[in-house]
Amino acid sequence: MTVETYNIKGEKTGTAELPEGIFGTKWNAALINQIYTGEMSNRRRPWAHTKTRGEVRGGGKKPWRQKGTGRARHGSTRSPLWSGGGVSHGPRNERSYAVKINKKMRRAALFSLLSKKLKDKELVVLDKFEISLPKTREIFSIFQNLRGNAGIYNIGIKGGRSLAALPKNDAVRRSIKNLPYVSCIEPRNLNVAELLNNKYLVMDMDSIAELKTVYKTKK
Repeated sequence: MTVETYNIKGEKTGTAELPEGIFGTKWNAALINQIYTGEMSNRRRPWAHTKTRGEVRGGGKKPWRQKGTGRARHGSTRSPLWSGGGVSHGPRNERSYAVKINKKMRRAALFSLLSKKLKDKELVVLDKFEISLPKTREIFSIFQNLRGNAGIYNIGIKGGRSLAALPKNDAVRRSIKNLPYVSCIEPRNLNVAELLNNKYLVMDMDSIAELKTVYKTKK
Protein backbone atom coordinates (compact mmCIF):
# COMPACT_ATOMS: atom_id res chain seq x y z
CA MET A 1 0.00 0.00 0.00
CA THR A 2 1.63 3.23 -1.19
CA VAL A 3 0.94 6.94 -0.77
CA GLU A 4 2.47 10.00 -2.39
CA THR A 5 4.92 11.99 -0.27
CA TYR A 6 5.71 15.70 -0.26
CA ASN A 7 8.44 17.93 1.10
CA ILE A 8 7.86 21.06 3.17
CA LYS A 9 7.68 23.08 -0.05
CA GLY A 10 4.64 21.12 -1.21
CA GLU A 11 6.55 19.32 -3.97
CA LYS A 12 6.07 15.61 -4.67
CA THR A 13 9.11 13.60 -3.70
CA GLY A 14 7.94 10.07 -4.43
CA THR A 15 5.91 7.42 -2.64
CA ALA A 16 5.96 5.74 0.76
CA GLU A 17 4.93 2.25 1.76
CA LEU A 18 2.28 2.17 4.48
CA PRO A 19 1.69 -0.82 6.80
CA GLU A 20 -1.29 -2.80 5.55
CA GLY A 21 -2.30 -3.79 9.06
CA ILE A 22 -2.87 -0.14 10.05
CA PHE A 23 -4.01 1.57 6.85
CA GLY A 24 -5.73 -1.32 5.09
CA THR A 25 -8.61 -2.25 7.38
CA LYS A 26 -12.35 -2.12 6.70
CA TRP A 27 -14.61 0.77 7.64
CA ASN A 28 -16.63 0.09 10.81
CA ALA A 29 -18.90 3.05 11.55
CA ALA A 30 -20.69 1.43 14.50
CA LEU A 31 -17.43 0.63 16.29
CA ILE A 32 -16.01 4.10 15.67
CA ASN A 33 -19.18 5.70 17.03
CA GLN A 34 -18.96 3.54 20.15
CA ILE A 35 -15.31 4.38 20.78
CA TYR A 36 -15.83 8.09 20.08
CA THR A 37 -18.72 8.23 22.56
CA GLY A 38 -16.58 6.45 25.14
CA GLU A 39 -13.59 8.73 24.65
CA MET A 40 -15.73 11.85 24.97
CA SER A 41 -17.36 10.45 28.12
CA ASN A 42 -13.93 9.82 29.64
CA ARG A 43 -13.00 13.45 28.97
CA ARG A 44 -16.15 14.76 30.61
CA ARG A 45 -15.72 16.49 33.96
CA PRO A 46 -18.73 17.09 36.26
CA TRP A 47 -18.34 20.81 36.94
CA ALA A 48 -21.92 21.34 38.18
CA HIS A 49 -22.01 21.02 41.96
CA THR A 50 -24.65 21.98 44.51
CA LYS A 51 -24.31 22.10 48.29
CA THR A 52 -26.41 20.05 50.64
CA ARG A 53 -27.82 21.45 53.88
CA GLY A 54 -24.73 20.19 55.68
CA GLU A 55 -22.40 22.23 53.43
CA VAL A 56 -24.27 25.55 53.38
CA ARG A 57 -22.94 28.12 55.80
CA GLY A 58 -25.13 29.10 58.79
CA GLY A 59 -28.33 27.64 60.09
CA GLY A 60 -26.95 26.49 63.41
CA LYS A 61 -29.63 28.19 65.47
CA LYS A 62 -33.20 26.93 65.64
CA PRO A 63 -35.41 29.62 63.99
CA TRP A 64 -38.05 29.52 66.73
CA ARG A 65 -39.10 27.32 69.55
CA GLN A 66 -40.61 23.93 68.80
CA LYS A 67 -44.10 24.51 70.21
CA GLY A 68 -46.48 27.32 70.99
CA THR A 69 -45.95 29.69 68.04
CA GLY A 70 -48.59 28.25 65.73
CA ARG A 71 -46.00 27.95 62.99
CA ALA A 72 -44.53 24.83 61.45
CA ARG A 73 -41.66 23.10 63.16
CA HIS A 74 -38.17 23.96 61.84
CA GLY A 75 -34.75 23.15 63.13
CA SER A 76 -32.57 25.11 60.69
CA THR A 77 -32.83 27.96 58.19
CA ARG A 78 -30.60 25.96 55.84
CA SER A 79 -33.18 23.27 55.15
CA PRO A 80 -33.90 22.71 51.42
CA LEU A 81 -37.35 24.17 52.12
CA TRP A 82 -35.84 27.57 52.91
CA SER A 83 -34.48 30.20 50.56
CA GLY A 84 -30.72 30.14 50.88
CA GLY A 85 -30.76 26.59 52.15
CA GLY A 86 -29.17 23.45 50.75
CA VAL A 87 -30.25 21.74 47.54
CA SER A 88 -31.87 18.33 47.44
CA HIS A 89 -30.92 15.88 44.69
CA GLY A 90 -28.82 18.45 42.82
CA PRO A 91 -25.79 17.69 40.61
CA ARG A 92 -22.63 16.67 42.46
CA ASN A 93 -19.04 16.73 41.26
CA GLU A 94 -18.38 13.25 42.63
CA ARG A 95 -20.17 11.71 39.67
CA SER A 96 -18.01 9.85 37.18
CA TYR A 97 -18.89 9.51 33.49
CA ALA A 98 -15.95 7.23 32.71
CA VAL A 99 -16.58 4.10 30.67
CA LYS A 100 -14.32 1.15 29.95
CA ILE A 101 -12.98 0.86 26.41
CA ASN A 102 -11.43 -2.44 25.43
CA LYS A 103 -7.90 -2.16 24.07
CA LYS A 104 -8.63 -4.26 20.97
CA MET A 105 -11.77 -2.27 20.17
CA ARG A 106 -9.93 1.05 20.50
CA ARG A 107 -7.16 -0.20 18.22
CA ALA A 108 -9.60 -1.58 15.63
CA ALA A 109 -11.51 1.72 15.53
CA LEU A 110 -8.29 3.71 15.17
CA PHE A 111 -7.05 1.53 12.29
CA SER A 112 -10.43 1.73 10.58
CA LEU A 113 -10.42 5.52 10.77
CA LEU A 114 -6.81 5.80 9.57
CA SER A 115 -7.70 3.59 6.60
CA LYS A 116 -10.66 5.85 5.83
CA LYS A 117 -8.42 8.92 5.94
CA LEU A 118 -6.11 7.30 3.41
CA LYS A 119 -8.97 6.24 1.14
CA ASP A 120 -10.52 9.73 1.20
CA LYS A 121 -7.12 11.35 0.47
CA GLU A 122 -7.18 13.13 3.81
CA LEU A 123 -3.84 11.64 4.86
CA VAL A 124 -0.88 13.83 3.91
CA VAL A 125 2.59 12.32 4.25
CA LEU A 126 5.75 14.44 4.20
CA ASP A 127 9.20 12.97 3.81
CA LYS A 128 10.37 15.09 6.77
CA PHE A 129 8.39 17.63 8.78
CA GLU A 130 11.04 20.06 9.98
CA ILE A 131 11.46 23.78 10.57
CA SER A 132 14.59 25.91 10.62
CA LEU A 133 13.33 28.18 13.41
CA PRO A 134 10.74 27.59 16.17
CA LYS A 135 8.38 30.14 14.64
CA THR A 136 4.69 29.93 13.81
CA ARG A 137 5.34 31.46 10.40
CA GLU A 138 7.51 28.43 9.53
CA ILE A 139 4.59 26.06 10.16
CA PHE A 140 2.17 28.40 8.40
CA SER A 141 4.48 28.41 5.37
CA ILE A 142 4.47 24.59 5.20
CA PHE A 143 0.67 24.42 5.13
CA GLN A 144 0.57 27.30 2.66
CA ASN A 145 2.84 25.31 0.34
CA LEU A 146 0.65 22.23 0.71
CA ARG A 147 -2.38 24.29 -0.32
CA GLY A 148 -0.65 26.04 -3.18
CA ASN A 149 1.89 23.64 -4.66
CA ALA A 150 0.36 20.32 -3.63
CA GLY A 151 -3.21 21.46 -4.27
CA ILE A 152 -4.60 20.12 -0.99
CA TYR A 153 -7.84 21.99 -0.48
CA ASN A 154 -7.90 24.35 2.54
CA ILE A 155 -5.46 22.29 4.59
CA GLY A 156 -4.49 24.14 7.75
CA ILE A 157 -7.14 26.85 7.46
CA LYS A 158 -10.89 27.17 8.02
CA GLY A 159 -12.67 24.24 6.41
CA GLY A 160 -9.54 22.11 6.50
CA ARG A 161 -8.72 21.66 10.17
CA SER A 162 -5.58 19.55 10.40
CA LEU A 163 -3.94 17.26 12.93
CA ALA A 164 -0.17 16.90 12.73
CA ALA A 165 0.90 13.53 14.17
CA LEU A 166 4.63 14.00 14.68
CA PRO A 167 7.30 12.56 16.98
CA LYS A 168 7.94 14.60 20.11
CA ASN A 169 9.40 17.96 19.15
CA ASP A 170 8.89 20.90 21.50
CA ALA A 171 9.85 23.50 18.88
CA VAL A 172 7.25 22.22 16.41
CA ARG A 173 4.60 21.82 19.10
CA ARG A 174 5.06 25.40 20.35
CA SER A 175 5.01 26.76 16.79
CA ILE A 176 1.80 24.93 15.87
CA LYS A 177 0.07 26.06 19.07
CA ASN A 178 -0.64 29.54 17.66
CA LEU A 179 -2.42 28.27 14.52
CA PRO A 180 -6.19 28.08 15.16
CA TYR A 181 -6.90 25.30 12.65
CA VAL A 182 -3.85 23.10 13.26
CA SER A 183 -3.16 20.90 16.28
CA CYS A 184 -0.33 18.55 17.16
CA ILE A 185 -0.18 15.09 18.72
CA GLU A 186 2.39 12.32 19.02
CA PRO A 187 1.65 9.28 16.81
CA ARG A 188 1.47 6.97 19.84
CA ASN A 189 -1.33 9.14 21.26
CA LEU A 190 -3.54 9.10 18.16
CA ASN A 191 -7.18 8.54 19.05
CA VAL A 192 -10.59 8.40 17.39
CA ALA A 193 -11.85 11.68 18.83
CA GLU A 194 -8.93 13.75 17.52
CA LEU A 195 -9.11 12.15 14.08
CA LEU A 196 -12.85 12.81 13.78
CA ASN A 197 -12.45 16.42 14.93
CA ASN A 198 -9.91 17.13 12.17
CA LYS A 199 -10.34 16.76 8.42
CA TYR A 200 -6.69 16.16 7.51
CA LEU A 201 -4.01 14.05 9.15
CA VAL A 202 -0.43 15.15 8.48
CA MET A 203 2.42 12.71 9.11
CA ASP A 204 6.01 12.18 8.07
CA MET A 205 8.10 9.05 7.62
CA ASP A 206 9.26 9.12 11.25
CA SER A 207 5.61 9.20 12.36
CA ILE A 208 4.79 6.10 10.32
CA ALA A 209 7.84 4.32 11.73
CA GLU A 210 6.70 5.19 15.26
CA LEU A 211 3.20 3.85 14.54
CA LYS A 212 4.66 0.56 13.31
CA THR A 213 6.77 0.32 16.48
CA VAL A 214 3.93 1.15 18.86
CA TYR A 215 1.51 -1.32 17.28
CA LYS A 216 4.21 -3.87 16.42
CA THR A 217 3.15 -4.06 12.78
CA LYS A 218 5.62 -5.37 10.21
CA LYS A 219 3.44 -5.14 7.12
